Amino acid sequence: MRKPAVLVVGQLPPKIMQALEDAYVLHRYWTFEDKKKGLAAVADSIRGIATTGHYGASREMIFALRNLEIISSFGVGTDAIDIPAATERGVPVTNTPDVLTDDVANTAVMMLLAVSRDLVQADRYVRAGKWVSDGNMPLTRAVRGKTVGIIGLGRIGADIARKLDVFGVTVVWHGPRPKPGVSYRYYEDVVQMAADADYLVVACPGGESTHHIVNADVLKALGPEGSLINISRGSCVDEDAVVAAMAAGTIGWAGLDVFANEPQVPAALIDSERTLLLPHVGSATEETRAAMGNLVIENLALHFAGKPLATQVNAL
Repeated sequence: MRKPAVLVVGQLPPKIMQALEDAYVLHRYWTFEDKKKGLAAVADSIRGIATTGHYGASREMIFALRNLEIISSFGVGTDAIDIPAATERGVPVTNTPDVLTDDVANTAVMMLLAVSRDLVQADRYVRAGKWVSDGNMPLTRAVRGKTVGIIGLGRIGADIARKLDVFGVTVVWHGPRPKPGVSYRYYEDVVQMAADADYLVVACPGGESTHHIVNADVLKALGPEGSLINISRGSCVDEDAVVAAMAAGTIGWAGLDVFANEPQVPAALIDSERTLLLPHVGSATEETRAAMGNLVIENLALHFAGKPLATQVNAL
């Protein structure tokens, strides 16, 4: 039986690529010198797309592949995939939720603790010999008794909240609407929540509805003693506003794992001594990336076997 043809939009981890290679005829989109011509050349044969939350799948791509049957995405975010176009075509879209929740939530908590205790500067302080020459570092702040505002209380946001409970903080949250059974205080107004919070953690999905949900007004409300943590999507935060706020001292710290134009990071953020910058590694553990890849493969296999998908995103 002939293997189905699958278009891989961007490079996936080696073990996942090998598993896909074993099961399917692969076409590597990123290797096409002329993307439009390359896509046209394989359009009739492609039955599946394997992509990521970063590379996505555009409307043009979805409609160019006339025999497309499924889009299986590596990652929980699907904002780079044109879901309406896929739904219009009757193409199911899957992602990899749950398996990355723990590691991403851990990253958020880790960053919050790091900025609170100024761990990055503490490390540099020792390496630069300042402990010997200048004595003890200035004091930092405890998280105990502080308020953490979480934007988005989905799987990851809720796990962040649960993990933070043990640190003696007050957790509050903002989202599109209140959720029944949630004990944390809900804020309809994100600016008001930022004003009441010491830490603002962005854990909402990307997309039009959350584009620049953290803007200059939110940062001003967060204030010079406040810290911003983003483990969600770069599009959720107005990066220019963060640069301006850091320069003006409008906010105290920014811990960022995601950026607007990855892997490009504004020089002002790199040069600042009050930023903690990570290269989008929230889910980047061997265990989680393996589980994510397995779910990508599982959804493709289920589809081509005519079975219900494990994690379908869109309703058809």
